[in-house]
Amino acid sequence: MKFYEIHVSLVSPEVESDILRRVRTLLRELDRHHSAFQCDRGMLRWTLHKKIDQNPSNSSILVGILVKELERAERGDYRHYIIPLLHTLMYTLIKAPCISEDLCSRVYDFCKKMLTLPKPFCTIGLDYAARLKMERTAPGMLYQRMVISEQSLKSDPYPYQEKVFIFADPELLSEAICNALVTDTEAAQVSQSPRACMSCVIIHAMQAGLAEDCDTNGLKRSLQDMPMSDVEHWFQQVVMAVECRGSEVHADRGQHVARLEEIYHAVLSSAPAGNAPSGELQGIPLPNPNISFHLWTEDDQLWKELVLFLRPLSQSCETELLSQELDNFEIQDIITDCECCKQTRFSVLSTDSGIERDLSTAAEEAVVPCSIEAEQSRLQRKGGIRKRPSPLDSVAFLQAGCSSPGVKPVMKLQRRPGIAAEPVAALQKRHTARIVLLGDDRILGRLAQAYHSLRKRETRRVFLTPRLNLQFYHIPVVTGQPNLLAAANCPAAGHEELCEVAGYLGKADPWYESNINTLCHMIPKLASMPSSPSKHLVTDLFLTDVIAYYVRMGIQPVCFQVYAVKIFFNDPAQEPAEDVFLTELCTRMPDSSPHRELAMSKKKTTLDGPGLDLTVRYKKVVVSDRVKEVSMSLRSTGLMMKAIPADEMEDLVCLNVNITEIIKSNNLSGRSFSAVANRLRTHSIQIRSTEQRPFTLCLDKDSRRTYRNVISIEVSPCLEPSYCLQKTRTLKFSLHEAEDVGLMKLMPKSLLLPINTFAGVIQ
Repeated sequence: MKFYEIHVSLVSPEVESDILRRVRTLLRELDRHHSAFQCDRGMLRWTLHKKIDQNPSNSSILVGILVKELERAERGDYRHYIIPLLHTLMYTLIKAPCISEDLCSRVYDFCKKMLTLPKPFCTIGLDYAARLKMERTAPGMLYQRMVISEQSLKSDPYPYQEKVFIFADPELLSEAICNALVTDTEAAQVSQSPRACMSCVIIHAMQAGLAEDCDTNGLKRSLQDMPMSDVEHWFQQVVMAVECRGSEVHADRGQHVARLEEIYHAVLSSAPAGNAPSGELQGIPLPNPNISFHLWTEDDQLWKELVLFLRPLSQSCETELLSQELDNFEIQDIITDCECCKQTRFSVLSTDSGIERDLSTAAEEAVVPCSIEAEQSRLQRKGGIRKRPSPLDSVAFLQAGCSSPGVKPVMKLQRRPGIAAEPVAALQKRHTARIVLLGDDRILGRLAQAYHSLRKRETRRVFLTPRLNLQFYHIPVVTGQPNLLAAANCPAAGHEELCEVAGYLGKADPWYESNINTLCHMIPKLASMPSSPSKHLVTDLFLTDVIAYYVRMGIQPVCFQVYAVKIFFNDPAQEPAEDVFLTELCTRMPDSSPHRELAMSKKKTTLDGPGLDLTVRYKKVVVSDRVKEVSMSLRSTGLMMKAIPADEMEDLVCLNVNITEIIKSNNLSGRSFSAVANRLRTHSIQIRSTEQRPFTLCLDKDSRRTYRNVISIEVSPCLEPSYCLQKTRTLKFSLHEAEDVGLMKLMPKSLLLPINTFAGVIQ
C-alpha cells in the first residue's frame, strides 16, 4: 500500500481543493436553507462519484476528505451530516480499486464510535463496522459480494442472489414515462454479461490485493482471449480465495497475497507477455444491479413475480398451476369466537386418518404429479403411529417472516417436559427481492393491499417467507393533473397531497430528500426530452445510477402502520367488504334535501341542514397510553382519516381524524348553519349513519378504490396474520381469552409496511 500513500501525498493541491469544495457543497445542501443550490439538488452526489469514476486514483483523496469531515461533524455536533457522509464514503470505498490500510482503519474506528450514539446512528455504525472488518481482512470482498449477488453469479462460497423489481401503475404514470423507464432499464443490462461481470470481479480482487504489482491491462487482455469456461474457473478460484480469507478469524495476509499471485500468474500465462505493471490505478466499473421493469396490471402480479424469482419456469410448473395449488389449500378447521381472526381462517386439522386402506381410489387417481420430482416427494405411508406435526414448526417459519424492526428474536421454543426438542432447520434466505414502487401514494396503497394479501397467503401455506428477504423502496413521481374523478371523491388529491409518504420520509431523512424526492419532477422532465444522444447519455448515467445507489445504500426501514377497514352497506343483503389502507380514508356525504322543504315539516326531530347524522365511537389517544372510550353524535358533511403525520416527530401508529361538523344556531333572522373542524387522534374508530342514508368512501386517494352506498365503517390497525394464527392456536388450549403469552409476546401484533431509506427516522 505504500504506492498509494505516496500518490496521495503527491497529489495536486488543486485536485484535493476541488474535491473538498464539492463535499462542502454537498453538506450545505443538507441544511435546506441555501436556495442557491435548488437547481442542482439530487445531482451533487452523482457528479461527485462520477468524477471519481473518471479518475479512480482520486478515491483515496475523497475517502480521506470524508473521514476528516466525519470527525469534524462529530466534534461540532452536526449529526445530520454523519449519515450522508458515511454513505458517500462507503460507496466510494466499495468501488475504489484499492484503499490504504490506514484509511480503512480510521473509518472503522469512527464506525465503532457511532455505537455510543442513539438510533439510527448506532445501527448504521454497527452494520458498516462489520462490513469494514471483512474488507480489511480480505480487500475487495464488498465489491465481490455485491456483484455476485446482484448478477446472480453461481458461487458456492457466497450463494446469494438479488434482483430489483420496479413497479409502476400505468394508470397513474404517462406512457412516455413508462416507455423511457423500460428503455433505460433494458439499456443498462445490455453490456452486463456474466463473462464481463466475472472479469470485473477477478480484476478488482487482483488490484485490491496486489496493488501496484498488478498489470491491469495484461489481465484484461488475458481474460478477453480466454474461453468462457476458463474465465468461470478463475472466477471461482478468486471467490474461494477471498471468501476463505474473510471467514478466517486470524488470517495470514501473506498467504492470501501469495494465493492471489498464484492465480494472477496463471491467468497471465495464457496470454503473450506484455509490459511490466505500470502501477497506475484503473477504474473497474461496478455493474448495475439486475433490474426489471413491470407495469402493475394484475392484483397478484407482485406475488407471481416473487415466485418466479425463486422458482423459474425451467425449474417448476407453470405459474398459473402453482397459483391454483396454493389458492386451493382448503380450510378444514373453522375458527370461531375470536374477534382478532375474523379476516382469516386457518387450516389446523386433517381429515385424513393416515391409514393406507382408508385412502379412496378416486382420490389417488385424481392426483396428477407435476413432475417426476413431485411424484418422488409424495408422502410415503408406513406402519406405525401417526404423528401430528407440532404447530411450532410452522410458527417458526412464520416468525422468520415477521422480522420487522423492534421485534425480539426467538431464542428457543418452549416445549413440554419429557419430549426431546427437535431442532428446526431454518432455511437460509439466499434471495433478496428489492421492490421499487414508482409513483405517488396511490401505488403505495396498492402495495399495502398486495403485502397484506401476501402475508395471508403465507400464513395459510408458507413458501416465500423462509426463503426470501423482501425489501421495499419508494421513488415519488407525479405527472400532469390529478385524476378528476379522484379529486371529486377525495378533495385533497393535489400534487403535494399525493406524495405524503415521500414528504414524510424526506423530513425524517435529509439524504432521502436530497437524492430521491428530487426525482419526483426530474423523471417526467427526462421522459419528455426529445430523442437525442445527449438524452440517452443523461438518463443512462443518472437515473439508473440513482436507483442503484438507493437500493444498495438504503438499508434503514421506516415502518408504516397498515389499517384495516370493514365496510357495511345500505343493502342488508350485501356482504360487508374488508379492505386495507396506508395513507388516507376519505368520506363524502350526499347533499341533503333543499332547506325550504325541510323547514315546512314541523314534525321532524332530527337536525336539519347539510350532511348526515353520524354516531362516532373511538378510542382516544391520551398521554398515559390508557384506553379511553369516547362516543358522540354529530352532523357532518364529510371526514378524512390521515395515517401519515404532518410532523416526523409524531407517532406513526396513530390516526388523525378530521370531521367537518355542522353546528346549528337559531337567531331572529332564522336558522343558520356553520361548519366546524373537529379533530380526533385515535387508534381505532367506528362511524355509522343514524339516518340510514349512505355515503361514499375512498381509500388511499385512489378513485378505483371507491365504495358507494356505505352505511357504516370500522377502522382499526391491521393485525399480522401470523399473530392471528398463533393466538388462535393458543385459545384452543385455554378456556378464556388471555393476554399474549409464549410466542405471541415475541411476534409483531400489527402489520407494518417497511419502506427503506438511507437513515430511517433521525430524532
